[in-house]
Amino acid sequence: MHNKVYKKIDVLNQSLWSGIFLFSIPLILSNLLQVLFNMADVCVVGKFAGSLALGAVGSTTVLITLTTGLLIGMGSGVNAVVALYLGAKDNKNVSKAIQSSFVISFVMGLLLMALFILFSKSILLSMGTKNELIDDALLYYRIYLLGTPALSLYNFSGSVISASGDTKRPLKFLSIGGLVNIILNLIFVIIFKMSVVGVAIASIVSQYLSSYLCMNHIIKTKENFNLNLKELKIDRVMALRVLAIGIPSAIQYALFSFANLFVQSAVNSFSHIFVEGNAAAVNGESILFQMMDAIYIASTTFIAQNLGAKNKNRILKAYWICIFYSSFLGLIGGVLIYFFRYPFLSLFTNDIEVIEAGTARIIVMLLSLWISPFMDCSAACSRGLGKGIMPALFIILGTVVFRLIWIFYVFPNNHNIFTLYYLFPISWIITGIMETIYFFYCFKKIKFT
Repeated sequence: MHNKVYKKIDVLNQSLWSGIFLFSIPLILSNLLQVLFNMADVCVVGKFAGSLALGAVGSTTVLITLTTGLLIGMGSGVNAVVALYLGAKDNKNVSKAIQSSFVISFVMGLLLMALFILFSKSILLSMGTKNELIDDALLYYRIYLLGTPALSLYNFSGSVISASGDTKRPLKFLSIGGLVNIILNLIFVIIFKMSVVGVAIASIVSQYLSSYLCMNHIIKTKENFNLNLKELKIDRVMALRVLAIGIPSAIQYALFSFANLFVQSAVNSFSHIFVEGNAAAVNGESILFQMMDAIYIASTTFIAQNLGAKNKNRILKAYWICIFYSSFLGLIGGVLIYFFRYPFLSLFTNDIEVIEAGTARIIVMLLSLWISPFMDCSAACSRGLGKGIMPALFIILGTVVFRLIWIFYVFPNNHNIFTLYYLFPISWIITGIMETIYFFYCFKKIKFT
């Protein structure tokens, strides 16, 4: 089955409008499936295990985003460096980058699993997780964390395959894992009444399956992005190049999620109805953010490969096309979910009060989501140019620092849910301005010898 040929996107020569679109579609579907892993958990427990189980799983969403965000951040470093050398047709450095990235990703997955399992209870308690939710939330999250090494290696191998121009194969592997996840969810929760334990186990089984399929491909492939485990070694210079982009991006994701822990704590200051409504509504953002993130991955790949090929004109065109596609997705998706907010929220809960509470987040967040690409896409494009530190610093200042100031100084003076949610679009505008200016500053400085 692994001999099937998948047509790759010609990142260096194909029309950018069609190339970015065709490259992004499988990534969008892949990212949606990753969201469905957690959404299936939320949906099944909400429908078949009750509102308290829904609140318990929903209370861990920010922590799961933190864990996966660290791995996605490191994956962006892998993608940018591998794509750069693929574009330059430098097979020796492609091999060095892949081997070094594998070691980094594997070690990082193990460390994150151990650290978060150790401190998970302290973090949940510091977030003000409700007493009636804490036990199930802790149990679900600790089991889920056992899949972190698999998630790390999936992000690594998927980043390598995508950097080569093939985004269909990771979609196929994730689809298999996603199907297994949903089937196991239904079996464990409905038939065996395992509630949060069942959905957590289903998630990690699917993660290990997808990771195995993806890793197996890059180990067995005869193409120039092959991973040879028998000759595995880490190249110090190449590892530093990957880390120079990956670590700032991972820290950015971590601090971004850290700020959202305080947002979750602020949500927890309301009744459990609002906590559960928030947990249901956030799934709409997860869907759209992941769809838009596919465009951001495309922007890094296209810009890095064309930087390696020394094609400055295509770099600028790719930037604007990716901004357009991601903003358009955010606008159309946000409006659609807003108009269908009641049936959407009813997927996750039968409680009408919880549904009403969830509409507040949808109204503020999803109708302004189209602004966020000026922050996220511009940062991804800068990473494609090999710049990791400054884009991360701007996001830390414009979102993390700003959101903490808002929560501690603005929100307490006007304690209502809308005041809390307004911090998101305002922070996107502030950070988007900084990221856009920085990208063009870096672009103008590009000189090829």
